[in-house]
Amino acid sequence: MSKPVVAVVGRPNVGKSTLFNALAGSRISIVEDTPGVTRDRIYAEVSWLDYQFTLIDTGGIEPESDDIIISRMREQAETAIMTADVILFLVDVRQGLVTPFSSSSCSCCK
Repeated sequence: MSKPVVAVVGRPNVGKSTLFNALAGSRISIVEDTPGVTRDRIYAEVSWLDYQFTLIDTGGIEPESDDIIISRMREQAETAIMTADVILFLVDVRQGLVTPFSSSSCSCCK
């Protein structure tokens, strides 16, 4: 039986890479206060509370944009979502769910 795949997704700078590194047990993803540092999918094999799984860190998902880098980051996150068995959707508790983001970004999960 293959290991489950868990994708960490959400808006930029909500702590995705910090959570990824904590679960992975090492500083694999770069953590900065600047949005857009993580652009591609980053994978780690994780053992946590006697569960083994593949964890994917993703760049921040922004609402639709004409910017090529933001569009490609979104594609990378959507690929992670489509391959995942579990999605950890992180939000900034101070901002909550942002309406245009919430409705557009969750459409690929339906």
